[in-house]
Amino acid sequence: MRALAAEFPSDRISLNEYDVLFNITRAPGRQLRLRDLNRTVLITQPSVSRLVDRLAARGLVRKTDDPTDGRGTIVAITPEGFELFRGVAVSHMDAITRHVGGALDDDDLTTLAELCDRLRSSVAGDTN
Repeated sequence: MRALAAEFPSDRISLNEYDVLFNITRAPGRQLRLRDLNRTVLITQPSVSRLVDRLAARGLVRKTDDPTDGRGTIVAITPEGFELFRGVAVSHMDAITRHVGGALDDDDLTTLAELCDRLRSSVAGDTN
């Protein structure tokens, strides 16, 4: 992670901002409840809220009230945010490939993905 952070390819967004945009882009419709976003990133809930506010102020995400729960907030990536995310993702993927790709073969990567899924499910309290 240190090597990837040191080589992070953008002076336009931070690694934490990239993580938030990454998780939003993986969600259906490229939007996510703020509560669900908090569960997927490695920073604290107050930090996520402030970060989302900064991204919204820069026009990279849009915040709206959740129509199914007035207490909730939906965060969606804007076209500008998606364009920035994609550009950074391509460069970031090159660094990941350099640092991780050569160290693991296809079977290793499959095993790693399965282990990460099991850990994620365990942390989330998923019994499946």
